[in-house]
Amino acid sequence: MPTKAPKSSGTGKSLLIVESPSKVKTIAGYLGDAYEVESSMGHIRDLPQPSELPAELKKGPYGKFAVDVEHGFEPYYVVNPDKKKKVTELKRKLKDADALYLATDGDREGEAIAWHLLEVLKPKVPVYRLTFPEITREAIERAFGELRELDQDLVDAQETRRILDRLYGYEISPVLWRKIASGLSAGRVQSVATRLVVERERQRMAFVPADYWDLSGTFARTDGEDAGAAFAARLSTVDGKRVAGGRDFGDDGVLKGATGKLVHLDETAARELAAGLEDAEFAVRSLETKPYTRRPAAPFTTSTLQQEAARKLRFTSRTTMQVAQKLYENGYITYMRTDSVALSDQAVSAARRQAAELYGSDSVPGSPRVYSSKSKNAQEAHEAVRPAGDSFRTPNQVRGELSADAYRLYELIWKRTVASQMADAKGSTATVRLGATSSTGHDAEFSASGTVITFRGFLAAYEEGRDEEPAESKDGDKRLPRMAEGDRLEADGVAADGHRTSPPPRYTEASLVKTLDELGIGRPSTYAAVISTIMDRGYVRVRGSALIPSWTAFSVVRLLEEHFSDYVDYDFTAEMEEGLDRIARGEEDSTGWLQGFYFGAGEQDHGLKPIVDDLGEIDARAVNSIPVTEDITLRVGKFGPYLEQAGSVDPETGELTDPVRANVPEDLAPDELTPEKARELIEVGKADGRELGTDPGTGRTIVAKDGRYGPYVTEVIPEPTAEELAAQPVEYYKNGKPKPPKKPAKQKPRTGSLLSSMTLQDVTLEDALKILSLPRSLGTAPDGEEITVQNGRFGPYLKKGSDSRSLQSEEQLFTVTLEEALAIYAQPKQRGRGAAKPPLADLGADPITERPMVIKDGRFGPYVTDGETNVTVPRGETVEQITAARASQLLAEKRAKGPAPKKTAARSAAKATSSTAKKSPARKPTRAGK
Repeated sequence: MPTKAPKSSGTGKSLLIVESPSKVKTIAGYLGDAYEVESSMGHIRDLPQPSELPAELKKGPYGKFAVDVEHGFEPYYVVNPDKKKKVTELKRKLKDADALYLATDGDREGEAIAWHLLEVLKPKVPVYRLTFPEITREAIERAFGELRELDQDLVDAQETRRILDRLYGYEISPVLWRKIASGLSAGRVQSVATRLVVERERQRMAFVPADYWDLSGTFARTDGEDAGAAFAARLSTVDGKRVAGGRDFGDDGVLKGATGKLVHLDETAARELAAGLEDAEFAVRSLETKPYTRRPAAPFTTSTLQQEAARKLRFTSRTTMQVAQKLYENGYITYMRTDSVALSDQAVSAARRQAAELYGSDSVPGSPRVYSSKSKNAQEAHEAVRPAGDSFRTPNQVRGELSADAYRLYELIWKRTVASQMADAKGSTATVRLGATSSTGHDAEFSASGTVITFRGFLAAYEEGRDEEPAESKDGDKRLPRMAEGDRLEADGVAADGHRTSPPPRYTEASLVKTLDELGIGRPSTYAAVISTIMDRGYVRVRGSALIPSWTAFSVVRLLEEHFSDYVDYDFTAEMEEGLDRIARGEEDSTGWLQGFYFGAGEQDHGLKPIVDDLGEIDARAVNSIPVTEDITLRVGKFGPYLEQAGSVDPETGELTDPVRANVPEDLAPDELTPEKARELIEVGKADGRELGTDPGTGRTIVAKDGRYGPYVTEVIPEPTAEELAAQPVEYYKNGKPKPPKKPAKQKPRTGSLLSSMTLQDVTLEDALKILSLPRSLGTAPDGEEITVQNGRFGPYLKKGSDSRSLQSEEQLFTVTLEEALAIYAQPKQRGRGAAKPPLADLGADPITERPMVIKDGRFGPYVTDGETNVTVPRGETVEQITAARASQLLAEKRAKGPAPKKTAARSAAKATSSTAKKSPARKPTRAGK
């Protein structure tokens, strides 16, 4: 592959291929008529599903994974069905080109896309590889001066990652299907991310709170220049021993460390001490002042950008990456997938120049700041995420060009970049200690701290957010009055304060991304997809900003920990990432590395295949069971989690009673399922249910129960008595002997689900009788058909023969009249549920199709539509989180999939694929000269 661009031969244009179509117009405008710029629309080839392989390969070595694990882990690639038209178009344009420029992104994935393009297009003209760290004229001009060869090491690393993920998922996921539930999946990073969330919930479940007390008061000088200036202080020591605070207790509620040096105040002791200090004379015992310096944070990496956008903008990781992608493609920021915190010389100059212009020359230090990455396995091929160009545009200059979300993210990136080259914030921190002796003889010492910022420095532009801040650390950043040792102080309102320790906070998207990055697990550019996956699989849901694991996640993590411990081990997973990095650096052979991972290398290093082959029996019941009390166990079943209380011995008969089962509410977090709550749910779910009373019409008992599909009411049909059985007609055998009396066929009880406005605890007998009265006959229509009103799976409706019409509310089940029903039937039948509802959100025009995008409320939940394509809002995302960029992506993905093929069409397509597919797998080119 040449590394210098040829002189134009004048025989045709040069073809330049990028990944994203949104880059095409901008780059074409910079390059002019000598180049034709096209997009590959991302990846053009991938590993197919094994079921999609040609017939002759399904029974061969490619049949299980579309990878030949027996012969060098050779992958079998196919052109994606939705990219065949694009490949044909690229081949046609390449015929008329005098050179090919592959300008896909400069990371592993972009390098692999470039390699796939070479393999499929098979160009006969000179080929050049170049990358743009930003879509600006200056960056593109520099890229043409730095042409290079395809980096085969990066290609190998990306291929290895793809094959690794295929082997991992296809070997472990079927175990989850057999032992827990269908539809689950395991993944190299997603399983570890799920384990982190589950482990945090386990810590919260095991947490034992501890109560502790201290004192707080308001103090003021009695004389001097600042006389009367008040400040707050908190009790720090009693009789020379430090007062125990929340940090001094373990998760078991017991004091940690040397308890002889701590004093643990309870309510009685704290109130007695406060009373003893009511008339005490306080004085300043010491005053310490230290210089304060705070340095700016480094420029954004992919990981820190996701974290900060979650904290400050409330963006999900997926939203952050989508908005950043658009900003990059439209020339506003540099490439957003990077682990580097370094800035180019041009960027450093731009940031320092802009800081001096906007905040003054004293806000810029004498020499540029240099940052280095601290995270494991950092890849620093790109510089940090920053505004594009050799001079930055301020947020005000681009406000009118960007959407609201894009503007907010650009502003965040701009502030962080400029602040990173600004001077330290300076000031001083003062700590005062004051004390007195109580009337009971106890020496009490209080302390207070305050910080005064004398030079704001980078704080004039930007201040980094924090995930959570302990309550005890929130006393800083306040100014203290001038004091000196020995000054007398007047106390006002010394009071006892009670506290209780809190369990470890749940992960948020920001803190989970931070932890994954610190552990060196996965790549930050994939975190958004990983978090979306664990939500879509039902492993994690979001409450506010907290990530809460499901009980299914507990079962999955337990199975993986017990039988695939290495593959959810944090160090092992990070080492896998380091292995991929070594391949990318050319320090390790990809085939040998995959051999060790899958088959094992050496006696001590067992691979994935031997583990799967040697699994033995897995007790599915044990994996799906979590003890809550001695006799109550939570079980994860086919229809969700439920509680089971073991049967007991009946004192009258001596027989073991059946176990009692109860559903677990979906919105109940695992750490909220306390023993008390479990017993409460079991009481509700007992076989007899909650008795509501007697139906005056039938004399039968009406009960409310919690069932597999939710709460419902039903009637109890008593068992036939001996007299009723004896009254049955006598039947005889052929030999004339009488047959024993037959038990009459069991009568099916009337049953009805509670309405959405009812709860199991509050439903009354009157409510239940209304529900059991359904379906309700309204009368006969003029055509002789009976009209009934019923409550169905999709809500209340009228039924006349085979003609059904939806009602607007559940109340109409009991109030709608025959006349109203006839009026509804007189109107033309509408598809869906009655009159059209207004959209939940208007997202503007789709940049791809230019059709208006809205979010509507449908039968199966909210969905995005442009009038032609509909796609359900993914699980784990709310209507409020769906931006215009996200909606456009969802619709594009749905269009790419196309309509679901009919059975016959699928067979025809499979047959055509089998007859036209290549007989041999795609192979990598020889790596000559390496």
